[in-house]
Amino acid sequence: MTGSTGLYQRLTPNELVKYFADLYQIEASVFKKRKEELFDLLAVNDFANKRIGQLSTGMKQKVSIVRTMIHDPEVVIFDEPTSGLDVITAEHIIQLIRSCRDQNKTVIFSSHIMSEVDLLCDDLAIIHKGRLIHESSMEAFRQQNVGSSLTEAFIRIVEEAG
Repeated sequence: MTGSTGLYQRLTPNELVKYFADLYQIEASVFKKRKEELFDLLAVNDFANKRIGQLSTGMKQKVSIVRTMIHDPEVVIFDEPTSGLDVITAEHIIQLIRSCRDQNKTVIFSSHIMSEVDLLCDDLAIIHKGRLIHESSMEAFRQQNVGSSLTEAFIRIVEEAG
């Protein structure tokens, strides 16, 4: 899932999510339960029957996440999922990512927001100009950079890599 939602503007969140569930051939009972869980977690119910073209950026991002997660994938990739979102919406997305991690899913999370990286990641890889310049566990990264904020450590590593 990326910041570009690519949603059908004329459909409602209910219609769009059902369409994708049908593409994945999800059984009706499984779809109903999964949709309820995701709509509740991301607070989509309040706008579930509005046209996507009328929704805010945050609302569209939520719908995009539900669409991406409706089939309960084992591997999920989030690329800057909270970028440009209000604090409450960002927290809902962080809860979803934590939930995926707690379910032992493989989660790849790309972000420039180091506080989110610190909250969500077990392992850290820093890629600069297409090259892997750092790789460690988050715990090791914290220990190696005692006295520096994670942002300061990130900037130092990137600057040293040139």
